[in-house]
Amino acid sequence: MPAAGIGPSPADFIRTRLPLVPLSFRPDIALHQPTPKSGLIAFLASQGRTDDPPFWAYAWAGGAALALYLRDHQEIVDGRSVLDFGAGSGLVGIAAAKAGATKVLSFEPDPLGQTALALNADANGVRITSANADAAADIVLAGDVFYDADVAARTLPTLAAHAARGATVLIGDPFRRDLPRDRIEQIGAYDVPDMGSAALVRAGIFALRP
Repeated sequence: MPAAGIGPSPADFIRTRLPLVPLSFRPDIALHQPTPKSGLIAFLASQGRTDDPPFWAYAWAGGAALALYLRDHQEIVDGRSVLDFGAGSGLVGIAAAKAGATKVLSFEPDPLGQTALALNADANGVRITSANADAAADIVLAGDVFYDADVAARTLPTLAAHAARGATVLIGDPFRRDLPRDRIEQIGAYDVPDMGSAALVRAGIFALRP
């Protein structure tokens, strides 16, 4: 880890080097996003990190699809509590807040992700509160949490427990290999950008069966 006082803090780095940019697919939401000149990988190395790419620095396809689904179906979260599970940049939680959720919680285990999420929420004028993975909420939104087998094996039991307690669990994912297709029902799909690319990919919205 870097010595104390060397280089910018994560919050300062994100504010100054990752410009706040409106999303092409949801221009009412802006996120701090890296550019080729941001020096993000060098900053991560200075923090003793080898993330490449860091999950929190981009809008991923599953989260993008969930953000569009909440725009089109605001009644799902309006007046309800929401847990953004594996929140990353905070995109999905921000979209839920804009759709009328009364309380938005976020589960994001990465401290850098927590910092980025808080800055993004503040920039969009919404309040998101950090929480544990099993925090109670009416709606649980999980974007891009089945990107490999190990993560899927850890994630599915927690989401299933939420569903068993009566929460509505919605998943956004671009049809990755480790998506638990036998446990979900597709309820929507969108063509969205992924990881800052201009190219569009197809991502589905899925409801987890209790």
